[in-house]
Amino acid sequence: MNEGPHWLPDLLCLQDYGGRWEDYVEAIYAVFCRDFIDSQPEFRGRLVYCQPKPVYDGKEAGFWHCIEQRREHERRTPSLRRCERVGWPRAIIEHANDPSVQTWSLRRRRDERTYLWYDEEYLVALGDRRKGWQLITAFPTDRPHTRQKLRNEIRRAINS
Repeated sequence: MNEGPHWLPDLLCLQDYGGRWEDYVEAIYAVFCRDFIDSQPEFRGRLVYCQPKPVYDGKEAGFWHCIEQRREHERRTPSLRRCERVGWPRAIIEHANDPSVQTWSLRRRRDERTYLWYDEEYLVALGDRRKGWQLITAFPTDRPHTRQKLRNEIRRAINS
């Protein structure tokens, strides 16, 4: 059961699928498809889409970015904390005006990014593109240094 706001989906846990990774990844991919492939949320009047290519194991790059974390030498490995929260990005996007969601934008090189940070616990990153918003990534912010870095970014965004 979810202890957050009513609009935040419950976690999807590997043990709910008998610990079978193949079944689990198909279940969380189905949630991702429902939220970003079969339909798309809106943010600031424009649709949010996932990065479709490249496709790995029959699944879009945007999906993998939301469930994997980068490890040494750019290799990515699944993160169960990311997987469990695969239903959170759309909910946070759709509730961006909720007081528990901080929103700010920053330009990184030529890329304009907007961040939605739920309760200093989970971050959704969107890229501003011509055809709408691209879901860049989403992940739990459970490390103190990550939270501090994001607080500093918010201060920079407010001051610029």
